[in-house]
Amino acid sequence: MGRLISGLLDLLFPPKCAFCRRLVKSNNNLLCPACRANLPYTEDGGAQHGDFFRLCVSALYYEDRVREALLRYKFQGSSGYAGTFGRLLADCIRANLRGQYDLISWVPLSRERLRERGYDQAMLLAQAAALELQDVAVSTLDKVRNAEKQSGVGSAEKRRANISGAYRVADAELIQGRRILLIDDIVTTGATLSECARTLLEGGASQVVCATVARGRD
Repeated sequence: MGRLISGLLDLLFPPKCAFCRRLVKSNNNLLCPACRANLPYTEDGGAQHGDFFRLCVSALYYEDRVREALLRYKFQGSSGYAGTFGRLLADCIRANLRGQYDLISWVPLSRERLRERGYDQAMLLAQAAALELQDVAVSTLDKVRNAEKQSGVGSAEKRRANISGAYRVADAELIQGRRILLIDDIVTTGATLSECARTLLEGGASQVVCATVARGRD
């Protein structure tokens, strides 16, 4: 019955590749063979280090079709891309962060932004990646101040100031002594991840590592 329903959905809503939007054979894998082979994958996870997180790895570089796909995902309601991005994230995490975390979590949206968008894109990514990793994603942070969008702020210093104090620990007991894997969609300057990591460390976490779908090139 499940296969029948899936087949009917594919007929009614033909699945398309998340990156090039060409038709693909199955809605269970929104990535065509050409994109799978030619996406701008990072080497060794494109490792970055921050002020408070030990390491951040990313599956792809934030350019061309990757950028366009992530913008559709965040701002144009393409929440179904989470499964494809989650698989890419999970592959990157397995290769570069195995054994380095105890809990999987995400960078949360503010309540205001969540109402505007209708879904929390980082939460969906974390849940999809955790499913691929046979794990679960849990909430560790709340965003208590609706800061201006980081993409419109400017310099790294301004981004750090913009996001300062925007988060608080959701459950201090949950994170005590734990190593947290924090997931987000994109990392550029790392200001948001650093502020989240600082909040988690001050709340009792022992270490924070991060993973994102994409990062900018140096």
